[in-house]
Amino acid sequence: MFVDYCQEQWPDWLGIAEFAYNNKVNSSTKVSHFMANNGRNPRMGFEMRKKGKVLRAEEFAPKMKEIQEEAQAALRKAQEEIKKQADRYRGEVEEYKVGNMVLLSTRDLKWQMIRRRTDKLTERSVEPYKVKDIISLNAIELELPSSVRS
Repeated sequence: MFVDYCQEQWPDWLGIAEFAYNNKVNSSTKVSHFMANNGRNPRMGFEMRKKGKVLRAEEFAPKMKEIQEEAQAALRKAQEEIKKQADRYRGEVEEYKVGNMVLLSTRDLKWQMIRRRTDKLTERSVEPYKVKDIISLNAIELELPSSVRS
């Protein structure tokens, strides 16, 4: 967004982009990346430096541990919420066995779309094909005719 059309200015803006990214509060962890890594927010550059004591390691380590525990708790909560939303629409997993006959979706098959005028009228699935091998719960190998393999 800050780069000209010749894309020659990006090195000038890289530091500002990095600062903005590290200073933004993450929606999952509820703290900025800089805070999670360093235990404090970065200086903007225009505020005065405080003349104070520097945190000793004995004080710094528990503070960092507390920040990281809070970030991990926030991430766990975000993961649980995402899983809850995903599970609302998730159906039961089909268990295939070698030798079963299954329909093949035409969604990503380019060979099926040849000489078709519109996607709207194309079949959603084609012929039942025999299951040749079970690779994982989400992947199976089918016995396809040679015309399909091209």
